[in-house]
Amino acid sequence: MIIPEEILVEYKAQVIHFNKDDYVFFEDENPDYYFQIKSGIVKMSSFSTDGQEFIQGIFYEGQSFGEPAIFGGFPYPSNAIAMTESVLFRLNVSIFFEILKNHFELHKKFNLILAERLRYKSTILKEISSYSPDHIILTLLRYIREREQPDREQPFIVPFTRQQIADMTGLRVETVIRTIRKLHQEKKLEIREHKIMLK
Repeated sequence: MIIPEEILVEYKAQVIHFNKDDYVFFEDENPDYYFQIKSGIVKMSSFSTDGQEFIQGIFYEGQSFGEPAIFGGFPYPSNAIAMTESVLFRLNVSIFFEILKNHFELHKKFNLILAERLRYKSTILKEISSYSPDHIILTLLRYIREREQPDREQPFIVPFTRQQIADMTGLRVETVIRTIRKLHQEKKLEIREHKIMLK
């Protein structure tokens, strides 16, 4: 958990409920609040002029999202959408900065989180512009494994659908399906009960 729940309670964070597919905030809105997930899953995504979705990130219990806009003082560059029924903590931005002022260790934690997100975006942009679909997909899945399950001894079950992988890479879902089948045949990943697994 980014900000411990007892600190959120101490600073009187609101607890807000969202249904699946509800928008937490919209692209170009001002960042008036800090959000942290108590339960559920939220995605940050944007849409092209022809309606194609591009997922910028997927966030889980204990994680926060939308902070770059808060720190930078610019409108949200993407939408935030609940992927499941979700419960979020919400803090006014002024109170969020008060917490960071009073808890320097949290400020340092946010610096590390923002640096990691920059690394992710840099990695994915380089892959999308330079490599074949199989290389792009493997790089994304390995990055997710590194972030979610550092223990390489255990097999890693990818927590995303083929459609979500397509939305994160800008590839067509048909290309993702075909490429994952090819990678399975080449023994670079496994498919068990329709789930993608990295050894």
